[in-house]
Amino acid sequence: MSGLTFRLNVAPGERLDLSELTPGKLSRLSPAEISKIIVGTTKSRLTVGDLFTLAGSAGDSVTISGSTGHLDFIGTGLTGGKMIVEGDVGICAGRSMKGGTLEVRGDAGAFLAAGLSGGIVTVKGSAGSNVGGQWPGDQFGMAGGIVAIEGDAGDRVGDRMRRGMIVVRGRCGAEAASRMIGGTIWAERGFGPAPGMLLRRGTLIGPSVERMLSTFVDGGRHDLVVLRILSRYLKATLGPLAPNPISGAVHKFAGDLATIGKGEILLTA
Repeated sequence: MSGLTFRLNVAPGERLDLSELTPGKLSRLSPAEISKIIVGTTKSRLTVGDLFTLAGSAGDSVTISGSTGHLDFIGTGLTGGKMIVEGDVGICAGRSMKGGTLEVRGDAGAFLAAGLSGGIVTVKGSAGSNVGGQWPGDQFGMAGGIVAIEGDAGDRVGDRMRRGMIVVRGRCGAEAASRMIGGTIWAERGFGPAPGMLLRRGTLIGPSVERMLSTFVDGGRHDLVVLRILSRYLKATLGPLAPNPISGAVHKFAGDLATIGKGEILLTA
């Protein structure tokens, strides 16, 4: 698989916008043109050549080596191919992705996969707030695709999410699935307080909730075949990042009855 590698060799003194460094956008450019791409966000107008050493040839993959939390918008608009980030990423990694794979081998900042509609985003570490959430100015949050986080996730995971799947192998923070319209969030170590605030449709899966909203009602215990099907699909798609399969019945809570109330929280413990 051919591709380009960007090695960060100077610690940036400002936040960088790497939204232009995707396989599709770079395939039409020469190395000289790539080095002139402006990535700085201040009047200094820093370029790729000022900060990175470039190796390889344009192809279907891009690797960013030595990345830090100052590098924002990595993988924005990705439509195909693969991006690998060796290190941490800043805000909005995977924003508005439509296809392909973004692999982060570190931690991710806020608004990971905001507006994602296709493709797969994986994070080796933890992620900040608003994973798959609504970026200011957008109508909705995540609308498709899969996000898998090996560590924990911050508050308001899936805010105004419409479709897709978010898997958190650790724990979600407060108010997960706030204003959620559809989709699935699976947190293997449970949810913080008040998940599902104004949840319209969609499913939350996890062993526990720190504090359940009073606008959710107890729906009893159910043995749901669809959860076993979902487990098999995630295992085939995510491999070792997939959550452990569910055995036996789950405890269902329906809500949020402050809105149309067609969502559900499924407690597995």
